[in-house]
Amino acid sequence: MQTNKTIEITSAQQALIDLSQLTKFRLSVSVVVSSLAGYFLAIDKVDYFTLFFLIIGGYSMVGASNAFNQVFEKDLDKLMLRTQNRPLPDERMNPKSALFIGVILTLIGVAALYIINIKTAFFASISIFLYACVYTPLKQKTPLSVFVGAFPGAIPFMLGWVAATNKFGIEPGVLFMFQFFWQFPHFWAIGWLMHEQYEAAGFKMLPSGARDQSTAFQIVFYTIWTVLISLIPAFKYTGVLHLSQNAALFVLILGCMFLYYAVKLMVSKTDKAARILIRASIIYLTGVQIIYVIDKFLIQ
Repeated sequence: MQTNKTIEITSAQQALIDLSQLTKFRLSVSVVVSSLAGYFLAIDKVDYFTLFFLIIGGYSMVGASNAFNQVFEKDLDKLMLRTQNRPLPDERMNPKSALFIGVILTLIGVAALYIINIKTAFFASISIFLYACVYTPLKQKTPLSVFVGAFPGAIPFMLGWVAATNKFGIEPGVLFMFQFFWQFPHFWAIGWLMHEQYEAAGFKMLPSGARDQSTAFQIVFYTIWTVLISLIPAFKYTGVLHLSQNAALFVLILGCMFLYYAVKLMVSKTDKAARILIRASIIYLTGVQIIYVIDKFLIQ
């Protein structure tokens, strides 16, 4: 009796682990956090009703995108060490079950965001379509897939603003542009580190197709653009999205750190430098979003 109970608990835990891996729980949470940052930048008073549905809808849409992606790439995931243990390539989950989960999450996500407003649901729907139906198949055809993938990846930060205001203007446009350009150095650093595994699966992720000076230069180039865009609100040309001088200084310091590690990769061209740049890019994005929100409520 005790043995059966133990097996049942273990099976339930495994099912939760598989669901977490299918929806990429940590990535999905980080995307929701970006949406929340955009939401708090747009509001003066929290609407917990909107906040609740933004969290539910945001996670569901990102989880659905990841589920569809893994269904489409289940055979390719078997070829890469970093993805071999996912539930589909490891055959712990049936592709039909994963597809069903993706559909259900899509319906939940669209419904939750539609309750907020139709614009939020519209942008989220575009995001899931681009990620699952355009970015995913392009990964084996052209390095431009990263450019296409940057669109759905940049939507969450602006999505929170749209959820709060039901408007798309210069403010969410700048938030979108910031996260759009950030993705190039971030994902190219991942592509650099995982280049051999991506090649084994037929993925074309680096802009030049190789870990060379051209790719490294483009990483630095897009890092510079990301840092410059992050400072635009300090010049007060972005509607009601403002950044104080003190906050801009902290954003610039973070940007210099980000750029330093991008340049370090260009100089050394090592896996270690790429790994550090990935971490630095995450710290930079999170740090900038935190500074933006703190500046809105505490400094200005």
